[in-house]
Amino acid sequence: MSNSSSLNEFLLLAFADTRELQLLHFSLFLGIYLAALLGNGLIITAVACDHHLHTPMYFFLLNLSLLDLGSISSTVPKSMANSLWNTRAISYSGCAAQVFLIFFLFGGECSLLTVMAYDRYVAICRPLHYGTLMGGRACVKMAAAVWASGFLNGLLHTGNTLSIPLCQGNVVDQFFCEVPQILKLSCSDSYLREVALLVLSGCLILGCFIFIVLSYVQIFTAVLRIPSEQGRHKAFSMCLPHLAVVSLFVTTAMFAYLKPPSISSPALDLVVTVLYAVMPPTVNPLIYSMRNKELKDALRKVI
Repeated sequence: MSNSSSLNEFLLLAFADTRELQLLHFSLFLGIYLAALLGNGLIITAVACDHHLHTPMYFFLLNLSLLDLGSISSTVPKSMANSLWNTRAISYSGCAAQVFLIFFLFGGECSLLTVMAYDRYVAICRPLHYGTLMGGRACVKMAAAVWASGFLNGLLHTGNTLSIPLCQGNVVDQFFCEVPQILKLSCSDSYLREVALLVLSGCLILGCFIFIVLSYVQIFTAVLRIPSEQGRHKAFSMCLPHLAVVSLFVTTAMFAYLKPPSISSPALDLVVTVLYAVMPPTVNPLIYSMRNKELKDALRKVI
C-alpha cells in the first residue's frame, strides 16, 4: 500500500479472538453506551422541559450532554458492530469521519468546560454582574463559539492526518481511528506536521486547563469567605463535579495524544483511550446530577 489514497479500509483493534469474549465485549460496550444515552438524554430532556433550569449553567450542561452523546456515538457503536459481526474493518471514509468527529466534539468539549468554569466564576465571584455578563445573548454567542471552534479543530486535524502518506499497512491498534495510531502507519516525515498540530492543540488544552484551575482558585477563595455553611455547601456542590469532569478528561486525553512512543503499549493505550473517550460521556451525567438538587427534582419530573 504505497499511500493513503490507495487505502480503502483500515483494520481496527480486535478486542478478542474467541466468540464468547467478542460477545462479552459487545455486551459491556452496549451497557456503557446505553448508560451514556440514558444519562445524557435525561439531562437534555430535563433542561429543555423544566423552565426552572433555563439558566446559563444548565444551558451549558445541555450543550455538554449533546457533545458527549456525539463523541461516544462516533466510536463505541462501530466497535460493538465489529465484535458482533466478527470483523475488524472500517472503511477509509468511515475512519475519516471518526477522526473528524472526535476532534470536533472533544475540541468543543474542552472549550465548553472552559466556558462553564467562567460561568461558575462570574456566578460566585462577581454575582452582581452575572445578569449582564451571562445574559441570554452572551450565552448563545459563547455556545456558538464552542461549536465553531470544535468544527475548525475537526477540519484541521482531519485534513492534516489524511494527507499523510501511509505505507506501514492498514492496522490501527485501537478500537477506533485514533490519530496517534494512524501516524504510526506513515512512511515519511510529513507526519511531523500533524504531531506539531497535536502539540499546538495540547498547548491550547493546557491553556484552557490553567484558566479553569485559576478560576477555581478564585472561586474556592470566595466560597471559603461565605459565612453560612449552607451557602458554602451549595457553592462546592456546583463546582466540585465540574472540576472532577475536567481533570479526568484533560489529563487522560493529553496523555493519550502527547505521550512519547517509548511508553506506548497496547494495554496502556487501550486503558487511557477508554478513560478519555468512553468514560466521561458516561459518567458526566452522574457526576453533575449526584449533588445537584435542582437537576434531581427536574429528572424526577421527567421520569
